[in-house]
Order: sequence, then structure tokens, then C-alpha cells
Amino acid sequence: MRKTVAFGFVGTVLDYAGRGSQRWSKWRPTLCLCQQESLVIDRLELLHDARSRSLFETLKRDIASVSPETEVVSVEIELHNPWDFEEVYACLHDFARGYEFQPEKEDYLIHITTGTHVAQICWFLLAEAR
Repeated sequence: MRKTVAFGFVGTVLDYAGRGSQRWSKWRPTLCLCQQESLVIDRLELLHDARSRSLFETLKRDIASVSPETEVVSVEIELHNPWDFEEVYACLHDFARGYEFQPEKEDYLIHITTGTHVAQICWFLLAEAR
């Protein structure tokens, strides 16, 4: 059976909801992506910088509690300016070039809700460029 793999950014604003139980009452798009009954994400590749490592770990634990079948993978990147189009595009391009895609076994999705507007545009452009 084909696997579904999604790529996205850890949302430092939208995915952050504090450390306590109140975090379950806030909409967090990356967590919600993995709660869809009609769409099982087998692997979620989440890009983040070193400062967001703790948020990534919290998100990973929370996803495991609602979608234990989802493997959550940390992809640590370095972006000095997430609003710099050239830097973001180059970073995502390098990531995509180095990724071992297996289109005969996996379907790929890009989760663009999180990340800067620049990141969203760059994801779209890369997907269109293939």
C-alpha cells in the first residue's frame, strides 16, 4: 500500500499553544493535519531551526497521541531571514534535491499553512517546478 508523506514547517506562531493542557483547546494546523479521519499521514517531515527544537518535540509528542501511525521526522534547517525569498527558496530547493523521493511507493503533500508567506510561495514554486 502506498504511503502518504507530508512536508511542512513547524509553525512557531500557529503550532505554539503553550506547555499545559490548554494547548489542546487551540487550533494548531500541523497537529490538525494528522487528525483528519479521511487522510492518514504516514510520515510528516517537519522543517524547523534550532530555536524551535523544543516546539518540534512537543508537537511530535502531541501528534503521537492523536495519530500513533504517523512518523514525525525532524528536519533541522538554518534560515537567517525567513522573509528573504532567495534564502528560503535556496533552502527548500537544497532540501528537495537531497531528499530521497520514492514516487513509486509514496504520495507527497506539502502543508503550507505554517511558515512565512515567503515559505508558502517557495513551497508552491518548487512543487510546480518539480
